[in-house]
Amino acid sequence: MSNVKRIVLTGGPCAGKTTALVRIVDHFSNLGFKVFTVPEVPTMYTQGGWSYLTPNHDLYYQGELAILETQLALEDSFMRLAETCQKPAFVVCDRGTMDISAYISPEMWHELCQHCGTEPNQLRNRYDAVLHLVSAADGAEQYYTLATNASRYEQADEEGLQLARDLDKKVNRAWTGHPHLRVINNHDDFEAKMNRVLSDISNVLGIPQPIEDERTYIVELTGELPECIESEIAQTYLVSDPDCIIRLRRRSWQGGEVVNIHKTRKQISPTEVLETERQVSNALYESLLQQADPYRTTIRKTRRSFIWKGQYFELDQFHAPLSDLIILAVKGVTPQESVHFPPFLRIVKDIGGNQQYYNYNLALQR
Repeated sequence: MSNVKRIVLTGGPCAGKTTALVRIVDHFSNLGFKVFTVPEVPTMYTQGGWSYLTPNHDLYYQGELAILETQLALEDSFMRLAETCQKPAFVVCDRGTMDISAYISPEMWHELCQHCGTEPNQLRNRYDAVLHLVSAADGAEQYYTLATNASRYEQADEEGLQLARDLDKKVNRAWTGHPHLRVINNHDDFEAKMNRVLSDISNVLGIPQPIEDERTYIVELTGELPECIESEIAQTYLVSDPDCIIRLRRRSWQGGEVVNIHKTRKQISPTEVLETERQVSNALYESLLQQADPYRTTIRKTRRSFIWKGQYFELDQFHAPLSDLIILAVKGVTPQESVHFPPFLRIVKDIGGNQQYYNYNLALQR
């Protein structure tokens, strides 16, 4: 099996992917990696004369089919190049196969997959990581521009901004279920967004990262949530060495999709941590449960994930071993930034850095 990582940069219009690709090549080349980049295939076709807006249904279908076939072929070709490289290498894709599904009907997407002899889960799981950069249209409207892609049809007026926000959420839903999907917020400082991209890729490559505490709060729901992605999580901790935490998580979504993740978090110094994740089969998941820490019970919770004003939130409602506990996690916000708290949540308590509320400690048998 290849050790070369295949990583997708995705997101809504004007998310910063073009700049991120330049930063990735520069940063990791300096660390001794060879970085291969797969160009954005839909843009290749629109620049070549094909249009999303054609009234010719057959032409539209053939264009989407060509995009999917070309995406698969280009990725496989670049993977072969990376695998024969004589130095550490990885492949970054400017959008991936699942992005196509966000722009077409479910019926056409199903037909395209059948024509190519594949299905969505296979397409989603051919990547080692998916980094979703939130569109500037959501929370950073002043930076929204058409300059980086002249063929973009989401204009910089309010109607176009709303279309861009909707596309951003559709793309995020398309990749839901991937075990290493990370959402990169908009930031007051664009450099912080780029640094988050480099940090997440470093994690995928197994490069130690500084220890960071995410912002977490105990909250109460005071209104209806916006459109969100809902999943059920069962989280079991396994027996491990004192300086290491091993977590086994089963996450399931509506429709029956299930993903099992084995994660190891090892503190290698007072300021650095090394995290590794791998997806495991249902059979291996059941087998690994035999190694469960006898002093900790399985945590069960419902997670609702959503983007609000360009920031990414995860709302966890616990069912076991505790109930009536709701914890809000704000992902990827720098220490200098303010959190854009949604109006449908009431902050009860800031628990950032409070180890009492770490899932690992909440799981302790009481």
